[in-house]
Amino acid sequence: MSMHKTILSSDQTIQKIKRIAFEIYEKNFEEESVVLAGIKGEGYEMARLLEVFLKEISQLKVHLMQIDLNKDHPHTSPVQFDLDKQLLSRKVIIVVDDVLNTGRTLAYSLSPFLGVSLKRLQVAVMVNRAHHSFPIFADYVGYAMSTTLNEHIHVKLTGDEIGVYLS
Repeated sequence: MSMHKTILSSDQTIQKIKRIAFEIYEKNFEEESVVLAGIKGEGYEMARLLEVFLKEISQLKVHLMQIDLNKDHPHTSPVQFDLDKQLLSRKVIIVVDDVLNTGRTLAYSLSPFLGVSLKRLQVAVMVNRAHHSFPIFADYVGYAMSTTLNEHIHVKLTGDEIGVYLS
């Protein structure tokens, strides 16, 4: 990531995710369990980290699932996920992604939950860019940042270069 400007270091990125875990627990402390639904890629990696931190700080049962969709053309194929819809009924679902840009990916990722009677549906993102084209907002945000449309945010949550980068 040397060609990119570092926005958040590894330590800062992990600290933001820990803070989001505390916020999730604060808003859901009366619940028995929550479902973290990470969007494939860095969204799922963030959900995995949130699961670890939530288990460290709370007694919540955390169920982890992965949402798989084509981020470039989400309308061209159905959204896939790896948890039985029956297990989602009357649960708190938290959809997790790395960057909230236009809201398109998150809007399409919500489709599996539309036919299920949920208790609550929330959204957690590492970075909110606020270039919204869809009426999607995040309940939990690690870092809010205004950027130009030509700039790109990269979140890396695995390997040696964990952090948030701007290019």
